[in-house]
Amino acid sequence: MATKKKDDAVKDAGQAVADLMAQYQKMGLNAMALMGGDWMERMSDMGAEMLQFYTQRVQEDVELYHKLLHCRDLGEMQEIQGEFLQRAINRYTEETGKIIEMGKTARSGGKSG
Repeated sequence: MATKKKDDAVKDAGQAVADLMAQYQKMGLNAMALMGGDWMERMSDMGAEMLQFYTQRVQEDVELYHKLLHCRDLGEMQEIQGEFLQRAINRYTEETGKIIEMGKTARSGGKSG
């Protein structure tokens, strides 16, 4: 008897999700399908690029803290921080350029420039 109630609850939940998705489609979620697979792939590539960048930034942060923990004097600490900041500025500048180009390509339908 408990199994039947559980099965009914699962069916009801499944139906609720299906109804919700149908509602979303009526409200315009299906517009994503009109954008095409190529566009979706380019957007996925942008997301992957950003995640890779964030991962590298976290790794560099960890390296910074390691270096700071092992520095011997204030001058060395300032040098480490200065190098870190300059690398970070350079990387953010490069990454911004990459994302802008990827966005242009996505917007233009796959043609860069």
